[in-house]
Amino acid sequence: MLAVLHVGRIGFGRRGNAHLRIDRLSNVNRSAPMPNLENLRKQAKLILHWHRDRYYPVAAQIRSGLARYSRMTDPEILAQSFKLSDAQELVARQHGFESWQALKTGLPTMSDHAVTASTKAVIVAAEPELFVADIKSSCDFFTGKLGFAIAFTYGEPPFYAQVKRDAARLNLKCVDRPVIDPELRDREQLLSAALIVETAEEIKALFLEFEAAGVAFFQTLRREPWGAKNFIIKDPDGNLLLFAGPAE
Repeated sequence: MLAVLHVGRIGFGRRGNAHLRIDRLSNVNRSAPMPNLENLRKQAKLILHWHRDRYYPVAAQIRSGLARYSRMTDPEILAQSFKLSDAQELVARQHGFESWQALKTGLPTMSDHAVTASTKAVIVAAEPELFVADIKSSCDFFTGKLGFAIAFTYGEPPFYAQVKRDAARLNLKCVDRPVIDPELRDREQLLSAALIVETAEEIKALFLEFEAAGVAFFQTLRREPWGAKNFIIKDPDGNLLLFAGPAE
């Protein structure tokens, strides 16, 4: 299984990066060392408001906190029905309780230490962002050659997209000129992303899969001194993608 880490996104401008508000989202559980019930009600209402506004970073919290959403993508989560009771359940679970009712019953007995421990932010994922000249051409490469699927595209014509395979997510951003010197990138092997599999058999199988698909390799499969096997491919825009797994 391919794996990279994952975060959410929100509305994108054609110029500049997505206007991420992770700082506000990660603070949703930190209103006070000892939160009171009224603050928690406000947090639940804020989460509900963000979901209705299709505010992408909240999807990552919903996915990590509520098991029924764990296998959904951000757009799928934001398209689902999501009620105040769901938001309250999420807040309860973020504070270590199974349900909103359990939180209301147990909140008075929580210690400052327990609250601090349960509300510490947990980074659940990260997503590499690749700079490309044409979203459609890049999506065609990842789906046609590397076995990815399109998670979403944004804009008309599209200027932002995400492709996925297993647990891996790659964001694609359209730019009108190269942002990295090609000679420097190739000489120093400046990677745009690293994608990991769990076993030596899988990394060999992945290499053979890409070879059969006619992928051009920047570096073929080899064993490294530190006990890994890896290879590097170059996408049509010159981005270097490392695929790695254990040597044995």
